[in-house]
Amino acid sequence: MRFRSAALTVVIFAVAMAFMESAVVVYLQRALAITPDELFPLRSADVVGSLAAIEVGREAATLVMLVAVGCLAGRRWVDRLAWTAVAFGIWDIGYYVWLWVFISWPHSPGTWDVLFLIPSPWTGPVWAPVAVSSALIGFGLAAAYRTGAGRPPRVGPTVVLAAALGGAVVVLSFVANGPAVLNGGLPGWYPWPIFWLGMVLASIAAVAALRGRGGDNPQTSA
Repeated sequence: MRFRSAALTVVIFAVAMAFMESAVVVYLQRALAITPDELFPLRSADVVGSLAAIEVGREAATLVMLVAVGCLAGRRWVDRLAWTAVAFGIWDIGYYVWLWVFISWPHSPGTWDVLFLIPSPWTGPVWAPVAVSSALIGFGLAAAYRTGAGRPPRVGPTVVLAAALGGAVVVLSFVANGPAVLNGGLPGWYPWPIFWLGMVLASIAAVAALRGRGGDNPQTSA
């Protein structure tokens, strides 16, 4: 029951937050007289100046709220991290679902989007963040369930290193077009081999932790 109630709470929060986030984006685009199909090339006001600073602050606040709900849903650090991953994944996918409901965008999984501005523009086709979020939801739910059943994932230095390396490689694929976008250009070819390399590394680390092959078993309830 603890797992089910926590899952329901996180899902409802993330779906509602996705609705709010997508609504805000629609309002901003209308106020700035742009459409999602006119994201590129980015205007200077989109990446510099007060509007960019506000947007970066909004992104940071979003991450804080997702971490907060994960901490409230979990009891140990490992399931707090797991629930944060679930909340992030549902929020991210829900964001695109609500945008499609509101304005019929994105047109396809291959539609390009600006994902983040921290610390520089992250760009990529929609399928890429959706793939990351799907993995976060799956592994997050598995980790939270095992922790609630008294069998938390084993997270040792090797798992942490592999997961961090995989995540860094995925981020590298998102920021690869950053310099061109910042210079007013269009995003080029998306480096999907780099993306999938990072996903495989991170997934191997997650599977190893779930199978109890990741090192020390955290039992503390920090």
